[in-house]
Amino acid sequence: MAPRNYWLNLFTWKTWQEFLAAGGDTSGFSEHRLNMLKRTKPGDYFLCYLIGVSRFIAIMEITSDPFKDESKIWEDSPFPCRVKVKVLVGLTPETAVPIKELKEQLSIFENLSHPNAWTGHLRGSPARWKVADGEIVTKAVFDAKENPVHRPVDQGKLKTRPKAFKTKFGPVIVPESENAGNETSSQKEQVYEHTEIQWLLLKFGSDMGLDVWVAKNDKGKKWRSQRFDSLKKLRKELPLQFDAATNQTIELIDVLWLQGNSIVAAFEIESTTSIYSGLLRLSDLIAMQPNLNIPLFIVAPDGRRDKVISEVNRPTFSRLLPPMYEMCRYISFSSLRTSLENISSLVQYIKPDYLDEISESCEVDFE
Repeated sequence: MAPRNYWLNLFTWKTWQEFLAAGGDTSGFSEHRLNMLKRTKPGDYFLCYLIGVSRFIAIMEITSDPFKDESKIWEDSPFPCRVKVKVLVGLTPETAVPIKELKEQLSIFENLSHPNAWTGHLRGSPARWKVADGEIVTKAVFDAKENPVHRPVDQGKLKTRPKAFKTKFGPVIVPESENAGNETSSQKEQVYEHTEIQWLLLKFGSDMGLDVWVAKNDKGKKWRSQRFDSLKKLRKELPLQFDAATNQTIELIDVLWLQGNSIVAAFEIESTTSIYSGLLRLSDLIAMQPNLNIPLFIVAPDGRRDKVISEVNRPTFSRLLPPMYEMCRYISFSSLRTSLENISSLVQYIKPDYLDEISESCEVDFE
């Protein structure tokens, strides 16, 4: 008997619900995925991964050869290249298995060029995974069914993601015009929010015992009665490890967390329409220092989530090495505020990788 193969199968929360509503026995893919789908065979397993929350939600067995069918299952795309499947085990978003909990076991987390480089393995489906990795994920999902662990889910992360397109260098998004959407915040409110979020990030890093840096032109700011430069852990100078152009870029980034001479995380806060100026600054940094191993974050209002994901996946940023979507994650204002309230009494025990819990990957699948 031929060995079983394991294949990644990507879902949004919406397409997963539509799959279940249609009977949960047919999985579909875009036309350009047909050749890859033809490599599957009955008995192979799909590792079903929920984009946005970055969790494995189900294991399915393929029960048929590939076929073409355009009958209505999914609202936004026909996904006409299909196979019959059987759901062996299914979870909820709250009990699904976070991929980061398996990072010590999965090969996709080995020898990373950047902490978020693993997301490059989750950009399209079906995609064949190593048997060892497939077995690890399968066991974890079955274990989660037998012994469920409830992990709260930010409902915003379950929203539908912007549409991406296939290109020769991977999926990209062409953002809508800058005038799209309803912007209700006045400029004064945006500046107020920007200062608030900047202070929260500075205080958060400082309370964890890290050194912090605020953009050089913002050092004199204050949030309510708290001056930024009153923080004991606020650095007056950056480590002198880069050339002058890089240093000039870095010193204008909204917030940095540092440990010794190493930058632990970089944050750009975007409360305005474009989302673009901060990304350009981070893009300049990647272009000048392609081997720089720094997690990057765009922190923006909840209503700007789709805009952030779209901009991160622009062709310009997707062609960077590494691409921006591998390096940059999104943090909503509400997620930051709520999380800091929840951990206020424990913040000194929190580590920087807590950001993985409150941030959202900018990963997208494509048509």
